[in-house]
Amino acid sequence: MYGIAELGRLISRGLDTQVSVTRLRRKHTLADRVAGRTVLITGASSGIGRAAAVQIGAAGAMVALVARREPELRAVAAEIESLGGKAAVYPCDLNDFEALEATAAQVLADHGGVDILVNNAGRSIRRRLDESYERFHDYERTMRLNYFAATRLMLALLPGMRQRRDGQVVSVLSVANLFGGPGYGAYLASKAALDSLTTTLQAETLTENIRFSSVYMPLVRTAMTASNPIYRDRGLTPEQGGQAICDAIIDRPRRIAPLLGRITALVDSLAPEAADNGRNARFRKGM
Repeated sequence: MYGIAELGRLISRGLDTQVSVTRLRRKHTLADRVAGRTVLITGASSGIGRAAAVQIGAAGAMVALVARREPELRAVAAEIESLGGKAAVYPCDLNDFEALEATAAQVLADHGGVDILVNNAGRSIRRRLDESYERFHDYERTMRLNYFAATRLMLALLPGMRQRRDGQVVSVLSVANLFGGPGYGAYLASKAALDSLTTTLQAETLTENIRFSSVYMPLVRTAMTASNPIYRDRGLTPEQGGQAICDAIIDRPRRIAPLLGRITALVDSLAPEAADNGRNARFRKGM
């Protein structure tokens, strides 16, 4: 049975392998997909969002950068512009729904529409069940940012995409949505809600050239994981995570996931008791 660190390394390696195979048969470049288009990225001030924004901006997109911290956003915009790209800064706390809706309206007014939305901003909480009895607010705040904020943005931007009959929504989820992540119940539940919603919206818009792509991201070395010694120095770099987002934009797949995560999800569907035993063993080892 794999421990948490070993599982993280295997999953990270699996995502790299899948992306490489996808690249072998691709017919488009990032510039083909984004040049001259508007791409809105949440959580763009650091980590995966920043890495993706720089690549997408350098490929010719107008990148609408959304996050709370304006100085960091301006630094990202300056980097994009130094590479010949274009970027616009929209400081916003996505937990504030009035501010979110005002920001979405401003982006639409400034650019006439958004062609690609990247739901990258997220909140992760690691807390066991026995530590959560008096902390219902953990579930509320993860749902507020990871699900409700993303949903409000989609409801604001999808009408224009549907009218133009062209658009894409990329949602950054967790590979643990495929195989379970004991200790991360609040976080994974919020990501699962977003995954379920986008699956439903894809069915409704499939003939309208709207694509919903879910990226089941493995562990990435960002500020979100730095505080946990179990995960320190493990997983993908932010640049590799950003590349996964770019791969989703280039290839427009329904899902991007590590091979091991897909296999584990299949085992879970066929033998849930065995999968539960494996999850419990990982949990007890990592406590």
